Amino acid sequence: MISIFDMKFGKDDIRRIILSILSGVVVSLNLQLLVRSGGMYPGGLSGLTILIQDIFEKYRGIHIPYGRMYLLLNLPTVWLGFKKIGKKFTLYTLITIATVTVLTELIPRYTITDDLLLISVFGGIINGASIAIALAAGATTGGTDFISIFLTENTPVDGFTVILGFNAVMLSVAGMLFGWERALYSIIFQYATTQVVHLLNNRYKKDTVFVVTDHPDEIVSSLQKCVHHGITEMKVIGAYQGQPRTLIYTVISSPELKRVLKSLRETDPQAFVNVIRTERVTGRFYIKPND
Repeated sequence: MISIFDMKFGKDDIRRIILSILSGVVVSLNLQLLVRSGGMYPGGLSGLTILIQDIFEKYRGIHIPYGRMYLLLNLPTVWLGFKKIGKKFTLYTLITIATVTVLTELIPRYTITDDLLLISVFGGIINGASIAIALAAGATTGGTDFISIFLTENTPVDGFTVILGFNAVMLSVAGMLFGWERALYSIIFQYATTQVVHLLNNRYKKDTVFVVTDHPDEIVSSLQKCVHHGITEMKVIGAYQGQPRTLIYTVISSPELKRVLKSLRETDPQAFVNVIRTERVTGRFYIKPND
């Protein structure tokens, strides 16, 4: 078994550490300046932490620090990450969680606006941006993200659907205990977050690449150096000149597209390249594992 001390770190890890900390800073500022002011319930363990705080304050008169409760709730999912997802991936996520744990207890609450619609929209956008920063670091902001990734990559179960159900139950409980207005605005908050993450995160997006070329061997060799996906060759006839050509077809992960296009241009500047967004792929398809 590989421990943290056995992992190798390089220059790129400095970038990932900085992004992980930055993500935690943005999450913390958003929580203290917008989320708590509007009484929002973000998705996942962040929202669950706030719900637990509200329940204890209302029914027991006990104040539970956000950071320490958030860290406690994250410990089981962090264990899952180390065991089943990836060591570095989990380590950088833990850096983000630790940053949130510390800063939410150091940064005082401050009300920027009392407008619940503004808080739900812009708070959700900022929350989505913080998650996207963590994803760019090869990490997450923790919590139910670990569960979603594990289910999606290791079981037939759609992890997103499970987490959506978890959030729905959490908001239902919040609505019954503290009023439906905050719960309904929290739906807007979570929707804005989801849309921003979907816009900025390309990990699970795919593109189909078609290449028409007179140098198929060189193009195939170039693609094989860039990606780990299957490649198909088809002999075709160019209708304009009536000359034989080769059509090369492959599906790649969207983050690979820029590198692939650069390699294709360098290999055959005259090649005709067509890229189409792919909605779904079934069968064997390589996705770079979380390290």
